Amino acid sequence: MADHFALDTLRIRIADPALAPLELRVRVQRALRQMILDGVLPPGCRLPATRAAAHALGMSRDTVEMAYAQLQLDGYLSRRKGSGSFVSDRLGPGLRGARPPWGGAPAAPHPRADAPAALSARGAAIQAGGGVSDQQAVRAFATGLPETRTFPMELWERLQRQVSKEHRSGALLHGDPLGALPLRQAIAEYLNRERGARAAAEQVLVLSSARQALFLCAQVLADPGQPILMEDPGYFGARKAFEMAQLRIVPVPVDALGLRTDRLLADRSGANTIYVTPSHQYPTGATLALERRLELAAWAVRRQGWIIEDDYDSQFHYEGAPTACVQGLGSVQRTIYLGTFAKSLFPGLRMGYMVLPPELVEPMRHARSILDGHTPQIAQLTLARFMAEGHFGAHIRAMRKVYAARREAMAHAVRQHLEGIVTAHLPPGGLQMPCLLAEGWSEAETIRRAARVSIQLPGLSRLYAVPPSRGGWLLGFAALTPHEIESAIVRLARAIA
Repeated sequence: MADHFALDTLRIRIADPALAPLELRVRVQRALRQMILDGVLPPGCRLPATRAAAHALGMSRDTVEMAYAQLQLDGYLSRRKGSGSFVSDRLGPGLRGARPPWGGAPAAPHPRADAPAALSARGAAIQAGGGVSDQQAVRAFATGLPETRTFPMELWERLQRQVSKEHRSGALLHGDPLGALPLRQAIAEYLNRERGARAAAEQVLVLSSARQALFLCAQVLADPGQPILMEDPGYFGARKAFEMAQLRIVPVPVDALGLRTDRLLADRSGANTIYVTPSHQYPTGATLALERRLELAAWAVRRQGWIIEDDYDSQFHYEGAPTACVQGLGSVQRTIYLGTFAKSLFPGLRMGYMVLPPELVEPMRHARSILDGHTPQIAQLTLARFMAEGHFGAHIRAMRKVYAARREAMAHAVRQHLEGIVTAHLPPGGLQMPCLLAEGWSEAETIRRAARVSIQLPGLSRLYAVPPSRGGWLLGFAALTPHEIESAIVRLARAIA
């Protein structure tokens, strides 16, 4: 390596900005290691003595010595007293790059850094389909974001300190895959009281999110290639979870009364599982009529099938009393009830849950234990106390008033500034408002124009399996104050006019 080219190459690699945060000895070690792996330094190549290398590179001899010693320990160098330091002959050709080691025939070309990864067919399909993007900052008009700026953090931190003090190191251990019992009890009590559910703590499975619940349902309830029924339009995250499990999604249309059960009863796909959002249909906001709820429950009993009921934001209902959940209907439990605290509290909590029919508790418990074990215990116990002391109910009541006012502010701003462009459909509940574009307006073009003024317009079309006749937007309003809503709508109107 004494030639100027190799020394210059090493000097350049040591100066790589990606290595800048590391200690100098580590930068030297990493740079030399990569030169060996790239074939710049072939097996048997003699490295300069530590004193000579230190002088050439302008650093201390100890720095070079420590880098050489680590490379020897890792197996990249062999060092012989009196002879020097050499690149190990034990490095197979598969670990080296395109340069031939001893002037023989060229080795196979080293893969380009930007070359496509070697994926399974399933992995390639996931890559092609893309993931689900979660909004990491408050921005008009991202969906699914609650108001977090007024969350009672001091109260939450106090409860968390209490939990940590009481449970001490016990809260730092692995937990039950089903979840902490105090939280499961609090969830069951809340759902029975507020949602008309029929839940026992033993049926509750605490998860990191409702999306994780969907993933588990897709894995446990159906095999690749089998059909699963889903509302059309429907929740993008559910669609992605089912696609990832290689299920065949069969769309069932919705109307102003929610899922069209006449089309469900006419289905001949052979599917025995359906995903629904009956409280606030996503994205239309429709509430599933009672007659249809009963027909849905009866369908599941006849088919010996499963209803996946996603009750994602049912706490926030603004017109009359919310309808009881499907899970509480009938004496035969065929419904898997999904809930999340991402909308009712804050998404960074990473907490969701399922209420399972008794025969699914153990299969889901095992599946969850394989997936990620359990949800962090301190967060679970803090939330359990937050609920048991009445803070959760108080927070929901307060935020229901806040969101109702913001819903009205959004509807007013859309009518005032976007008349003739979109028609807002006032949802009876939820955290977002669907808007349909008038004839002649392009959904894609309005989204592009909005992005130029830093406004996110979630399009409606991507939520449909069967393309709709008219495009539109789904405007999230919960995370924005009335003033912020008005300002953003004015900015949007100017951008797309």
